[in-house]
Amino acid sequence: MDIELINACIAKAQKWMDSPVFDAETKAEIKTLLDNEDKTNLVDAFYQNLEFGTGGLRGIMGAGTNRMNKYIVGMATQGFANYILKAFPGEQSSVVVGHDCRNNSRLFAETVAAIFSANGIKVYLFESLRPTPEISFAIRQLGAIAGVNVTASHNPKEYNGYKAYWADGAQVLAPHDKGIIDEVNKVEIEDVKFQADPELIEIIGGEMDYDYMTAVKEAMIDQEVILRQKDLNIVYSAMHGTGRVIVPLCLRSWGFQNIHVVPEQMEVDGNFPTVISPNPENAEAMTLGMKLGTMLNADLVVATDPDADRLAIVCRDSKGEWTIINGNQTAMMFCYYIIKNKKALGQLKPTDFLVKTIVTTEVIAEMAKKNNVELRDCYTGFKWIAREIALSEGKQKYIGGGEESFGFLPYDKVRDKDAPASICLICEIAAWARDNGMTLYDLLMQIYLDYGFSFEHTINVTKPGKSGADEIKAMMENLRTNRPTEIAGSKVICAKDFGTLKQYDGEGNETDIDMPATSNVLQYFCEDGTKVSVRPSGTEPKIKFYLELKDTMGCANCYPACVDKARARVEEVKKSLGV
Repeated sequence: MDIELINACIAKAQKWMDSPVFDAETKAEIKTLLDNEDKTNLVDAFYQNLEFGTGGLRGIMGAGTNRMNKYIVGMATQGFANYILKAFPGEQSSVVVGHDCRNNSRLFAETVAAIFSANGIKVYLFESLRPTPEISFAIRQLGAIAGVNVTASHNPKEYNGYKAYWADGAQVLAPHDKGIIDEVNKVEIEDVKFQADPELIEIIGGEMDYDYMTAVKEAMIDQEVILRQKDLNIVYSAMHGTGRVIVPLCLRSWGFQNIHVVPEQMEVDGNFPTVISPNPENAEAMTLGMKLGTMLNADLVVATDPDADRLAIVCRDSKGEWTIINGNQTAMMFCYYIIKNKKALGQLKPTDFLVKTIVTTEVIAEMAKKNNVELRDCYTGFKWIAREIALSEGKQKYIGGGEESFGFLPYDKVRDKDAPASICLICEIAAWARDNGMTLYDLLMQIYLDYGFSFEHTINVTKPGKSGADEIKAMMENLRTNRPTEIAGSKVICAKDFGTLKQYDGEGNETDIDMPATSNVLQYFCEDGTKVSVRPSGTEPKIKFYLELKDTMGCANCYPACVDKARARVEEVKKSLGV
C-alpha cells in the first residue's frame, strides 16, 4: 500500500483525535484503527471524504471521513441548511426529516433535525421510522422546501445513508443539487451548529399516516374486482423495516381481508437477523415468506425492503411452485395492467404517459407502442422519473413508472419509489387475474405471448475500497475507448455513451443523445435484440452489467425452454464482455 497515502490517512485521523469536537467513543474507535499494524481499515475510513452526491450520502457506518457517522451527517446538514438559507433569505423555511429501521438511523435523524433547527429552519420530524415514500409525500403535503430521509434502503446492515429531497418531494436535481454539494464541500466540522432549537422541531406521525394512506388509494384502478376477490390470500413481510404497520393497513383500506404477516420479519431490527441481506432482489430474503405462504396456501407473497420503497413479489408457477417475479417482470405487469384496465374502464387518455429507466426491459416500450401510449426513457433513479412528472404537471397525466431494481410508482402523489402503493396495486392485479381464471404467473406468460419473450440478467461485479473504485473506473474507461463492435457474435448496431451524450450506429457514425444531463452509463444494442447496459452503482462499490436477451415464445409451455436458451446465451455474452 502507498506509504504516502497511509501517512496522509494517519494525519487526518490524528486531526480527529486532537479536535475537541469529536466524542470519546469516536476517538476510541479511531485509536483502534491507528494502533492496528494493518492500516487497511484506517485507509478505507480516511482516504477520502464520504462524497455528498446528487442523491446525498451512503456508506458504511463508523468513525472516519469516509464513513457514515453523526459528524459527517452533521456537516452535510449544515451545508444543506446554508443552501436553503441562501436560496430563501429572510423566509421561514421548513423541512421534513424521517428515517428507517437501521442502527443509528434515529440518532442521525435527530442530529439532522437539531442542526436545521439551530439554523432557524423549522423541522417536521417523524416520531419514529416511516417508509421513504411517506417522507416524499409529507414534504408536498406540508409545503416544506426540502427534506432528509436517513436510510440506506436495501444495502447490507453495515450501511446507512442520507437522502436529500427538494420541495416537490423528489430527490434533488439541478440546479439545487450542485448548489447544495458546493455548500456541503465548504463546511468544516467546527462550522456545524449541533445545538437544537426545540421550538422549531415539531413531531409528526399519525395524521400524516392517515393522509398518506388516503393518497395511496388513488393508485387503485378497479375497486369492484377487489371486492369480488377480497379473500385473496396474501402473505406480507416487512423485512424488519418501515412497512410493518402501513402496508397491512393500506391493503385493508383497499378491501383485502385475508392478509397474513411473517412474524419474525415484522420485528424492527437494524441487524436484519433473518436475512443475509435485506434486499428484495435476493431470493434468500424471501425464504420465510415462501415458507409461511406454503403453510397457508397463499396466492402470493409480497415484501418491502427496509425503507419500503422497493417491493418483491412471489407467486405460484404452472406447477404450483413458488417463483420470484424479478424487477423487470414486475414493471411489465404493472404497465400491462395499467394500460389494459384503464383502457377497458375508459380511464386511459391520449395525454397519459408512462416512464421507465434506460436499463429497464424494452418489452414495456413494445407494450406502449402497440397501445399508443407515450413512454419516456430516463436515467436510473426515481428523481429522473419525478422530473418527467414535474415537466408535464397540468398538461399530461403520469400513470406509472418503474425501474428494473424492484421499484415502481403507480400514481403521482409521491415522487419516489412507493412500495405500499405498489403492493396494493399488485394485489389488485392478482385479484383481477384470479377473477379471470388466471394466476400472476399466467398473466406474465400472456405478456410474453402478446409482446415477445425477454430475459434479463444483472451481473454485479463488486470492488470494495479505494483499489476497487480505481478498478471500476478503469473498466468503464476501457469500454468507453474500445467500443465493442459485436457481442457474442451479434453485431452492435447502436452504442450509446451517456457520459458524452453521443451514440454510434453499426458503421461508427456519430449523433447526439437528447438527455437532460450526462451520466456514466454505456449501452449497446445488437442485431439479435440483445441489449447491454453498463454503469457503476451510485450507492455500492460495484459495477453493474444489465443484459436483456430477446426471443419469440410460441406458447406458455415454451417458457422454460426460452429461459434455458437465454441462460446459455448469457454465458456467451459474459464471455464476450470479459466479466
